[in-house]
Amino acid sequence: MRVQQVSFDSERLILVASDDSVTGHASKRMAHLGSGMLHRAFSIFLFSPTGKVLLHRRSENKPLWPGYWTNSCCSHPREGESYDQATRRRLREELGVEAPLQRLYRFEYQAYYAEAGAEHELCTVYVGCIAESAPVSCNPLEIAAWGWFDMQQVDELVAADNGAFTPWFLLEWSRLRSDFAEAVAACCQGPALAS
Repeated sequence: MRVQQVSFDSERLILVASDDSVTGHASKRMAHLGSGMLHRAFSIFLFSPTGKVLLHRRSENKPLWPGYWTNSCCSHPREGESYDQATRRRLREELGVEAPLQRLYRFEYQAYYAEAGAEHELCTVYVGCIAESAPVSCNPLEIAAWGWFDMQQVDELVAADNGAFTPWFLLEWSRLRSDFAEAVAACCQGPALAS
């Protein structure tokens, strides 16, 4: 079975100012070279009705943070694409699922990965709910492994600080567990899609 490539160095990302106003466009490769160019991004956390969170380990093919564990799904809107279009596309491409999403917050961060480049993103964080029984079909070019984790278990793994997680995940998880705990709880109690 042929695996579909869904990420491309040449895809055009949306460059922005800190207020999310568009300043231009650049290829994904160029946007991540050196200290990075500030661009739109998003992170999605999928929770189950039992309160577990779906995490994945990034493919070893990734140029930045290969093999690191991170949130359910993360990527970038492309030129001409809205956040809504981009999040729905990426959930299908990476995990083969659909889920209604709730936008929680947006933040700016910058993180460097050795000499390979950097993330400099204005990242919008979303939460959604799917059943643990939902058929997940991961794209192996994007995802090396995945699983459902108890939130307390994730707290313990993060506290151990063993370098297994992406820097954006650590920032986002901290906010979800403190500032947005009620929103996460409400998400878990909402309707869960089976596919």
